[in-house]
Formats: sequence, C-alpha cells, structure tokens
Amino acid sequence: MSENAFLSQSDINFIEKKSTEYRLSFQDRRTLEVIASDLRRWDEGTIEDLWEDPDTAKLHGKDLKKKAVNTLKSKWEKLKTEPKDYTAFKPDYNPLPAGDRLSEQPAETPIMGRCPVASEKTRCCNLQTLDAVINCGFDCSYCSIQTFYHTDSILFHDNLKQKLSDIAAELDPGKRYHIGTGQSSDSLMWGNRRGMMDDLFDFARSNPNVLLELKSKSANIAHLLENDIPANVLTTWTLNPDTIVENEEHLTARLDERIEAAAKTAAHGGLIGFHFHPIIIYKGWQEEYEKIFSRLLQEFNSEDITHISFGTLTFIKPVIKELRKRNLKSKILQMPMEEIAGKLSYPFETKKEIFSFAYNSLRPWHADVFFYLCMEDIRLWKPVFGREYDCNEDFEQDMIESYFKKVEKRWTGQSL
Repeated sequence: MSENAFLSQSDINFIEKKSTEYRLSFQDRRTLEVIASDLRRWDEGTIEDLWEDPDTAKLHGKDLKKKAVNTLKSKWEKLKTEPKDYTAFKPDYNPLPAGDRLSEQPAETPIMGRCPVASEKTRCCNLQTLDAVINCGFDCSYCSIQTFYHTDSILFHDNLKQKLSDIAAELDPGKRYHIGTGQSSDSLMWGNRRGMMDDLFDFARSNPNVLLELKSKSANIAHLLENDIPANVLTTWTLNPDTIVENEEHLTARLDERIEAAAKTAAHGGLIGFHFHPIIIYKGWQEEYEKIFSRLLQEFNSEDITHISFGTLTFIKPVIKELRKRNLKSKILQMPMEEIAGKLSYPFETKKEIFSFAYNSLRPWHADVFFYLCMEDIRLWKPVFGREYDCNEDFEQDMIESYFKKVEKRWTGQSL
C-alpha cells in the first residue's frame, strides 16, 4: 500500500490541478500528497480546505509556487504543534480478528534477543527479550512491531518448553538477568495457549536468578490467578487514559480493566509494575494522566510495585513511513517532531515537561519504587529524576538490584 493510499479521489484531483497550475516539482507533489493524507487520517479537513492561492499581482513564477506550498506546510505544521483534540474524532476502526492470523512457528526460529529499539544514543537497561509469541493481536496505531516482521500472522513456537530449556542451559548461574516477553507481542492476551504460560512459569522457577517480565495491555489474568505466580515473575501493564485507549490502542483492555487486573494480580501475591509509555500530549492530557497517577497512589501499595517507566512517542523514519501506509484514522503523527538521539520525537523541553510532571505526580513512591526513562535522551535523566548513569551497565545493575530486593521478600526461605 502506497503512502498516499488514504487520499480520496477529490484529493488526487485537487493535487493534480494545483501541480499543473503551479508547475510543481515531483517533491512538491509528494509533499502535497503526504499533507492531504495526514489531514484525512487526522480528521482535520482536506487539503482544499487549507490551500490558499497567493496574490498573483505580487508574485509570479517560482515565488508564486514557493508561497503556495509554504503556506500549506505552515498550516499543516501548526496542526502538529497545537495539542491534538480527540473530542470529535472518530477512528472508524474495523478489526481483523486475531484468531484468523494464528499459526505455528518453525522450531528452528530463535526466541532470545536484545531490545529491538536499543540505541547507544539513549540510556538503555539492556533488556533481553524472549519472543514467546511473534506479532501482536492488538493493533495500537503507534506500534512499531509491524515494521519488525513481514507477515500479518501471529506465530507460536511448536517447542517452547525445549527452547526455554536450551536458554536456561546457557545462563550463568552466578549472574542475574532481566528478560521480557512483551517486546514482540502482548505477554498476557494469549493466556496459557499451548501451555505457554506454564512453560514460562517453570522457566522462572527453575532459574531464580532471572527476572521474567510479562508486559501487557490485556486484562487476561485468569491463568495467573489460578496458579502460584513465581516471585521472580513481574507482571506489568502499560497505562494510558481511555481517550488514547479508545482512539489509538485498538482491541486492548480499557484502562479500568488493566488497573483492576493489576490489583488482582498484586492481591494474589504477584509483583507488578506500570509503564507510561507512550505518554501522549492532547487537549486535556495532564488532567487525565493526573487522575491515573492519583488512582494508583490510592489503590496500590508501593511494596507490590517493582518499577514505573516513562517514555513517549519516538519514531525512526521507516516506522513513520509504515504508519502512513496504513488506511487507519489516527492522530498519532499529529505532533511536533524533532530529531533527538537519532530518532524523531517531541522536542527536548517538551519531553522534560512531560516526564517531570509524571514523576512529580508520583512523589510518595519515589523512595520505594524504581523509576526510569525508557530509551530516552541521556540528558533528560538529571533534570527529571535528579540522578543519572554514566553507562547502560550501571543503569542495568541498579535496576536489577532494586527489583531483586522485592523478589527476595516474596521468595520465602530462598536466597537469590
């Protein structure tokens, strides 16, 4: 699907007309197509609504063309700079049932790796990833998973238990590891399909030097509540206000459902955590995020929470290109972007405001919960948290030590 697949025929006709009238270059036409497509995707009118013909009495030739194109680009940029408004937005989402996409993954496919978005320009926790499932059944409009795989199928391993056994044989018993299963798919939405959760729990119990994190936007915790959760299994939820859930996180559990699932998991004895990633700016964002922070402080005990992470929308150009190929209404790309640490995201000062607001809103937990920024500019740590790390290895070590302090309290009688 081409990048202009979201264009209507009227958009195409209008661009053709103006291209002829102003003798636009190929690049200018391409710019108009992107803008027209974005406007339709954002539900912000049409390119014809924003177009303004310059005064031909004052300009002509190349100056006339330049004025016309630059005026349009300025209006488009203004829409990105101002907080997006979801009040009247209708995503018109038509889901493809996840069950139609299930298949079995060949046994030779490896399942261990490193965080796919790791970068030397950002502070990274050196998370190791365990791809128990490949590809996600949810459909978040900002997700980059679709750029990692070249298939719509959701793939399950046909011998997960053996693969986990092979991984265990390679682990150094004298070293502690942080391994996450939520990088290539949602960790909970599949439940115990094909005995997957049983295999993961057995792996965790057999390797007490491993912190196994299950990261999710699901409320499917039935298997967790029916079994003893190993103390070194950390179940974590990504949280966003329902404004974002309803418009951008398609097929996922609602905010209430995620928080209730976390509360039930903690009451059952499991350690939990929360990821505010991505935090998204829109009209009313601070009030809605503040309600979540206040609710967590009221409903949870910090002793049950290992960590809270912050992050925001961050893209590489290929991901933006893939997002624009989708015939999906979304306001995700309606945002100001600057290149920071090799990626496109909110400006530095905006990020500092976002993360400082979030961190300060959870002040009562500062001493008891490990807070961190996920794949963000190194320069943000000091102004946000008042601390920073000289290298990724120091960050990783501090994180793991913090997590294991709470694990050790849960795993009675066993020294880890």
